[in-house]
Amino acid sequence: MESPVTISEKAAIEIKNILSSKNIPPDYGLRIGVKGGGCGVSFVLGFDKIKDDDLNYAVDDIPVYVQKKQLMFLVGKSVDFYEGSDARGFFFH
Repeated sequence: MESPVTISEKAAIEIKNILSSKNIPPDYGLRIGVKGGGCGVSFVLGFDKIKDDDLNYAVDDIPVYVQKKQLMFLVGKSVDFYEGSDARGFFFH
């Protein structure tokens, strides 16, 4: 099954760097999800174990977990990484 979310090359490099340098347990993957708010949803990233209601994808050899009920909010989104003199971090397209 193809992942509903793509990960840019810059973001994949940074995710792999975090996985290897921050003592993330080997059975954890990248959790991509949404959080409800007053004016819609915010996208969230984190590292977590797979859960029973997750869909499981591999994107550039990175295990990616998405809750089934959040899938509709994530289809077609892309995770990217920005590093500049003014800011540094992940963002969604």
